[in-house]
Amino acid sequence: MVDGLLILLLFQFLGELVIHFTGLPLPAPVVGMVLLLLALMFSVPYSDRVADASGALIRHISLLIFPLGVGIVLQWERYSDYALALTVAVIFGTILALVLVTLLLKLLLRERGKTGERGGRADG
Repeated sequence: MVDGLLILLLFQFLGELVIHFTGLPLPAPVVGMVLLLLALMFSVPYSDRVADASGALIRHISLLIFPLGVGIVLQWERYSDYALALTVAVIFGTILALVLVTLLLKLLLRERGKTGERGGRADG
């Protein structure tokens, strides 16, 4: 699992390098995740190690989000002027994410069902 975490950190570092040398107005970890996605799409040999490490991180996601909440509470005077905008953005962003994930899941399950039906007829 340690090697998987190192691979994840390597891609974050690659994202930092891309942002540093190109000056793109994007967060470097997001660029690193896109690079990792591209690498995994091409079936790189270390994908199982990345899956183990990312699964461990996802199991403990609440520990990773907790500092964000503490930071907002401690810096509330800085964010209080934008409280309404932040609240609206969080609510609508969450609703949008839920709708998009639901639609994507329906699409993927429908496609999986179609390939399962074709496979079942060929076997039977």
